[in-house]
Parts: sequence; structure tokens; C-alpha cells
Amino acid sequence: MSPRYPTASPRPTASWGTDGGGWSLLVHGGAGALAPERVPAHVDGCRAAARAGAAVLQAGGTALDAVEQAVRVLESDPLFNAGTGGCLNSDGALELDAAIMEGASLRAGAVCALPPFVHPIAIARAALEDGRHALYAAEGAARFALERGFFRAAPDAMITDAARAQWEAARAAGDSLWLSPGGTVGAVARDASGTVAAATSTGGLVNKRPGRVGDSPVLGAGTHADNDTGAASATGHGEAAMRIGLARAATEALRGRTHPEDAARLAIGALGGRLNANGGLILVDRAGRLGWARNTRTMTWAAVIEGQADAAGA
Repeated sequence: MSPRYPTASPRPTASWGTDGGGWSLLVHGGAGALAPERVPAHVDGCRAAARAGAAVLQAGGTALDAVEQAVRVLESDPLFNAGTGGCLNSDGALELDAAIMEGASLRAGAVCALPPFVHPIAIARAALEDGRHALYAAEGAARFALERGFFRAAPDAMITDAARAQWEAARAAGDSLWLSPGGTVGAVARDASGTVAAATSTGGLVNKRPGRVGDSPVLGAGTHADNDTGAASATGHGEAAMRIGLARAATEALRGRTHPEDAARLAIGALGGRLNANGGLILVDRAGRLGWARNTRTMTWAAVIEGQADAAGA
């Protein structure tokens, strides 16, 4: 699918972020083409997630806890393509991907092709804390989750009517692959200690083949965090994001103090220009400055910065 929209987002001022010393958090609700009447509800969902993550930071919590909490809120919201409401594979089933990464130690955890569990990001966090492996797949991921005290959801309990309708429409349109307008979700944050973190969760592509894994759980592709540079969470066509290591490329661009807005635009420009693919990206740098870009019609987002009013949009 050819990008039809510019890599555009509101241009931050010098105050858009902490620039050292404070905390900040930014969430996204996925790049896509939301119908205008759906945008306000998705923006409100992002705002609720950002406020939940900000409450963690306001109480002195870590960036890692904040991004997990923000993504958990979005996984519980059936409007988004993550957790409950995630899109369906070609068998009409949910297979979920998620990753979380912390920039001080480069600890990370991820799951992919996970059968229905309410909060895939929490299972990814458990993998991070366990530390033996960074990425678990399919029934191995489910086994790990069960061993850590998580419970499987009933097969249809997390499937919404909207997800079912999208799947049926994709199959009727010649067995097509669709980027869900509900979108992958993600969060990035910097806490008061200077540590950054990123988290991403998704149901993937509508009508994907069973076992397909996108960029979200792949470190450096859909999710990345490093205190030397910053943290990123991506959304959009996962195969293209993996080919260029989108999240890592964006954070590496921050190494020379490039503003996150410029780094995000460069990364999404490469995604669209070199691979003719659609997507979006959110970034926080090591100073707490925020930036985001998309080449789709919409990418809902919300931001909370210490000492500033929160903001949200599409």
C-alpha cells in the first residue's frame, strides 16, 4: 500500500518535553485510517492510557512501570488492536504480540503468536523480570504465562464484533491483508531518574496467516529503549519495519541530540520512501523530549509531561 499522507505531526516547541530532570510519557493508538467519527473515542482512549502511565511517574514510579500500565489500559479497551479487540488471523482466531524494554540495563521481554490472554504486555514484563529468555512464541509463550500465574481467556471472550466484521470483510475482499484502523498500541517514557522505556502490543494484521509475527515484539524493529539514546514504539506494516530495524534506527538518530520529532520523521520517511510502506512512530529521548510521525491519515496519541498540561490528538 502506497503512503498517501505526509510524515506530519504537530511540531513541538522547545518546551515539548522535559529537556532534563523531569518525567514525560507518550502513547499511541496505532497508525491507520480511522473514520472521522471514530477519532474522538480513540483519542480519549489514548488520553486515559497516558494519564494512567503518568500517575505512575507522578508517584515516583519507573518508566518501565509507566509504559506497562499505559499499554495495559489500551489492551483493555476494545477499540484498539491489542488484547481485547485485537484483529483476527485467517482462522478467525486471536494471536497476540507484545514487547517491553528498559533502557538502563537493556532488559527486555516479549511474546509473539500468543493465544488469548488478557494482558500480553504483562506476560512480556514477566519475561523481562525472569531474564532467562527475551522472546517466547505461541504455545511456549502460553506455557510460560501459565507458569507465572496468568490465566488463558476463553477463545471468544476477547473477540469483538468489530474485529469479527473486519476479518469477514478481508476474506470477502479476496482474502486480503488489512492494517486494522484500530491500530497497534504503544508507550514510551522517561522517568525522573533518566531511565527510558518502551512497550508495544498488537493483534497484528487482519487475516494474517497463523504464526505470523510482526515488528511489535521484535526488539529494534517495533520496540526499543536505550538510555544512551531514547525509546521508541512503532506501528504500521510490520514486515517493512523489521526490514529496516525501524525503532532502533529512530533511537540511533537521537544519539547526536537530534530532536525526537526530526528523528521520527526521518525514520517514517525511510519506511515510506524506501519500502513504500505505511506506519507511525513515537519517541522519547534521554532528556525527556517527545516526538512522533506518521504517513497514514491518522495515528492517535496522547502525552503527559511533568509540569505541563496533557495533550492528545490524531
